[in-house]
Amino acid sequence: VQLQASGGGLVQAGGSLRLSCVGSRRTSSNNGMGWFRQAPGKEREFVAAISWNGSITSYADSVKGRFTISRDNAKSTVYLQMNDLKPEDTADYFCGQNRWAVAGSDPLRYAYWGRGTLVTVSS
Repeated sequence: VQLQASGGGLVQAGGSLRLSCVGSRRTSSNNGMGWFRQAPGKEREFVAAISWNGSITSYADSVKGRFTISRDNAKSTVYLQMNDLKPEDTADYFCGQNRWAVAGSDPLRYAYWGRGTLVTVSS
């Protein structure tokens, strides 16, 4: 399983970005997917997750109401729409495939990770 995240960049505070995570042909549509982020000097933290069929989503409190996770299983792609970005959202963003079908926030339950895509929000 290979995951490739893209869509990061430099944006001003209040702006928007949409991240994409494309999976290889072996990426399972039966697994939950999630986005995590890691800022310099900090641990990786949960951002958002989605269940295998998209019916259940979960978010970190810090991004609720601003970020939206979605998926298109036909395209093996998970998206993270990020609106009203803040400087504290600056981080490397990683997508992961959960071992299970759920929208989980525990990184230990994720079996596969893609490379990060850098998001920088200027004030």
